[in-house]
Amino acid sequence: MRTALITGITGQDGSHLAELLLHKGYRVLGMIRHTSTTSQNRIKHLRDQLTIVEGDLLDQTSLTRILELHQPDEIYNLAGMSFVPASWQQPVLTAEFTGLGVTRLLDAMRHVAPKTRFYQASSSEMFGKVRETPQRETTPFHPRSPYAVAKAYGHYITVNYRESYDLFACCGILFNHEGPRRGLEFVTRKITHTAAQIKLGLAEELRLGNLQSKRDWGFAGDFVRAMWLMLQQPKADDYVIGTGETHTVQEFVEIAFDYLDLDWKRYVAVDPQLYRPAEVDLLLGDATKARTILGWQPEVTFRELVHMMVDADLALLRQQLQNKHDPRGKVAKVA
Repeated sequence: MRTALITGITGQDGSHLAELLLHKGYRVLGMIRHTSTTSQNRIKHLRDQLTIVEGDLLDQTSLTRILELHQPDEIYNLAGMSFVPASWQQPVLTAEFTGLGVTRLLDAMRHVAPKTRFYQASSSEMFGKVRETPQRETTPFHPRSPYAVAKAYGHYITVNYRESYDLFACCGILFNHEGPRRGLEFVTRKITHTAAQIKLGLAEELRLGNLQSKRDWGFAGDFVRAMWLMLQQPKADDYVIGTGETHTVQEFVEIAFDYLDLDWKRYVAVDPQLYRPAEVDLLLGDATKARTILGWQPEVTFRELVHMMVDADLALLRQQLQNKHDPRGKVAKVA
């Protein structure tokens, strides 16, 4: 039985990856911070199948202890500050977790588990003010947020440790990947959740920033398969993972509201305060290398993804409404 360590296991990608690895017969270790207040709702259905270990990307000693004790065959580093807008409010902490945290984990691996295979979650946000379209593995980076700068550092330090110490270390440059487990602070989930609220009479307006931003959006469940495939190859390398299609935020809105038989123009308001200080206008991935070498390709279409998220939010909100009523149909007191 192979053992895999997932940092950031309570996140969207971590939960999908845990499911995939458990299905493949892995023993899965999930690293969480001792002081973390992050909800474990995404992995509650897997909790009795996982081994939870305490560790912190800010504390290399804790990382070394985990690797010494468990000697994982594979490490998937998915932890870090994942919400781009928040990185402007906490740029130093973002650098510590998302940048230097990668170095601490790699250095611990170098010393106590050098045969372990390592996956680093790089990001399409590193391309930022893009130099070419579509973006591929050779496209230069021009990061436009503290988050993207930290991700670029994490990417290059992974490459550096691979080349310097002959570690099996890969970077997946993943374009936007979404799903029902996406946090409510992200624009895609904000759209589907608010649209579902409006449909149920629980909200009247959706406020968004730049509706013309273009992204390459795929399903998170498809993208974690690519992570696993990277670590099964004979040689460590870096791969762009994306659908090869670009859609505007407005298109996402239109599909979500049309699916609910709503006229989006009646409910959506553009709020200039929601624009980024430095906007990233267009991201579009060329995953030819991943398709050719890994044999990977996405299975869920853009429209299917939006519908999946809307359906999930409708079901969630209806369940929440039902939970507010007692069995006799009377409204229960809600704290």
